[in-house]
Amino acid sequence: MKFVLPSGLCLALLNFILSAHAEISATNEPVPGILIHSETRTNPPTRLFVAVVDLNNPKLHLHVANGGPDPDGPGKWQTTLLQPTKIAAREKFAFVINGDFFKARGVNDGEGTNAAFRADQWALAEGPAMTDGKTWSTCTNARPCLVVHKDHSVTIETLARPAADDWEVIGGNVILVRDGIVVPHASKVRHPRTVVGLDNTGAKLTILVVDGRKPGIAVGMSYDELAEEMLRLGCKNALNLDGGGSSVMAVREAATGQFKILNEPTDGRERAVVNVLGISADKP
Repeated sequence: MKFVLPSGLCLALLNFILSAHAEISATNEPVPGILIHSETRTNPPTRLFVAVVDLNNPKLHLHVANGGPDPDGPGKWQTTLLQPTKIAAREKFAFVINGDFFKARGVNDGEGTNAAFRADQWALAEGPAMTDGKTWSTCTNARPCLVVHKDHSVTIETLARPAADDWEVIGGNVILVRDGIVVPHASKVRHPRTVVGLDNTGAKLTILVVDGRKPGIAVGMSYDELAEEMLRLGCKNALNLDGGGSSVMAVREAATGQFKILNEPTDGRERAVVNVLGISADKP
């Protein structure tokens, strides 16, 4: 005889199994409309940080911000690298994560003490980028992007350049979840990750940062594991942003006004990046 569990019971059972092997922090709300919690799991060793943003909250605003100034005007390079919390402090954000994949002049990627990315290096974003209606990066091959439109709606789209009705655009490399279905990927390698996703109403933005490259503590996640995680978190669509040593999630502490980095970047310090996704909050 074959028994089939109802879908609701299956989900409850899955959550029970996950919770049995996970330590989940209490959900806190450092900024009204942004709920944050962390999870630590043992099999495999995993550490993740989740922020859920209420896009219907009129006091919250999504922004894409580049690093430093354009170093060569109409030349190849678009901006200079800068640490996400420094970008966020300059722009008066309340919350920030790293953004697009990027290239820096004369630099090969490296990790930990070997990482050569530093503030003020000339850089360019590999995907489309728009800030406050101004396009400052395009690409030849379309890439998945998180898009904030002029009417304040937020979508996940594949673009080579921002459209006329776009206001903020930040790019990634692959779609993880499309219309509630996992998009399979051949690569099964685990890395630190930064991921964004939207629920089926487009009213909830889920941001996931996963630590990795820390044997016995946090091994990171593969694309397929990320997709399953974003489904579990209620996302209908999700895309992967830059990861590795760039992955960071930080929030401004109300008491001090200083930014607190929630995860542990693999360089042992915050990496300078080409752009960020930030959230500003109107003061009461």
